[in-house]
Amino acid sequence: MKIIHLPFCFYPDAMGGTEVYVEALARELSKQGITNIIAAPSFNNQSYTYNQLSIRRFAISSEIKYLKEIYGEGDRLGVIEFGKILDQEQPDLIHFHAFTRGVSLRMVKLAKSRKIPVIFTYHTPTVSCQRGTLLQWGTQVCDGEIQLSKCTACTLQGLGVNRNIANIITYLPSIVSKTLTQINLSGGIWTALQMKELVNCRSQAFRSLMKEVDHIIAVCDWVKNILIINQVPSDKITVIRQGLCQEIREDLRQSVGNEQNKPLRLVFFGRIDPTKGIDILIEALMAEPKLNVTLDIYGISQSEFSSLYENNIEDLVQKDDRITLKNPVSSNMVVETMKEYDLLAVPSQWLETGPMVILEAFAAKVPVIGSNLGGIAELIKHDVNGLLVEANSIRSWTTVIGELCDNRNKLNTLKSGINPPPQMSLVADRMKLIYRTLIT
Repeated sequence: MKIIHLPFCFYPDAMGGTEVYVEALARELSKQGITNIIAAPSFNNQSYTYNQLSIRRFAISSEIKYLKEIYGEGDRLGVIEFGKILDQEQPDLIHFHAFTRGVSLRMVKLAKSRKIPVIFTYHTPTVSCQRGTLLQWGTQVCDGEIQLSKCTACTLQGLGVNRNIANIITYLPSIVSKTLTQINLSGGIWTALQMKELVNCRSQAFRSLMKEVDHIIAVCDWVKNILIINQVPSDKITVIRQGLCQEIREDLRQSVGNEQNKPLRLVFFGRIDPTKGIDILIEALMAEPKLNVTLDIYGISQSEFSSLYENNIEDLVQKDDRITLKNPVSSNMVVETMKEYDLLAVPSQWLETGPMVILEAFAAKVPVIGSNLGGIAELIKHDVNGLLVEANSIRSWTTVIGELCDNRNKLNTLKSGINPPPQMSLVADRMKLIYRTLIT
């Protein structure tokens, strides 16, 4: 059995949780006799080996000529180059782990035209939410149902358009948005006026994707619920939660203890991106400069579009000597690094499907303080193995961290409530069964 996995990017690009997951899944499947190839978009074609896995990079267009390439069926060059990989590798099944310009509906259709079964794993809310967070107006959890006017206005507001103006734009005749899209004007007001048509393109592409693929993996419960709300048949969906991506030595299962008179040691691992809420966490500490706490940020830069946010984070960090920006560590070193801290902070400002870092914290016996949203709330049992906090409330984060600084015994209570996380081998076992069903 030969499987091609398609994530958003891959090494040597900076890898996020999805890419770490894909690598770990491929390694576990390889142990079970399955041949795995990881293919990902790039700006040129490459073939190489990474951690004994075969990697194929296929070229996509370096320039975006039409906005519909982002919101619609995807990049044409990428499909041509990916088709060459299919010719060479002749896979039995393709497993999509992203839905982007470079990993697109066009590729799914290409696979289906060749009668190759396709599985899709929903890893991030960007799959179905054009705003990308599944937080309506950026503050309240959305029910996830795709509605053109609602989603258009919310997307525009997320791009900085006044909410009232965003609502007015959604009432413009559809012909206005379609015409501007055909003319291909972009930037500023032109993109805003086209947004209704662009969101319509994206929603149609999403619905087509859900129809074309043979099966869908939801990595948490809220994903399955949203898919069902959007008319995806429940029997086409299987919930398979993430598993820990590395085996943990027994001596790593016990984190270092904390003494009452020493600072509470907080740590953050993840992308430096607004959706990850690092600014909320930093500002929560800065609101109480006398708190006996430190924060180390192991941040990953994965997108050129996040540079302004990264600069903002660097400026904030310089204002508080309790906070330190650290170089990111490799995925196989996260758990070992984690054990040196008292508490993992996950201040996400979107609906996570994991995140993987919570499983890594539990493997190191480190409690988690996280936003009361999505997959975080599914993994953390409040007051048992961690604490859930109102996501975008700086005051709430300050209060909870302050209480932990004053009551270190609470950390021991939370540690005792942590159970070992599931291993990726269990995920691979379940995935293999689905693969076999579709191939036979």
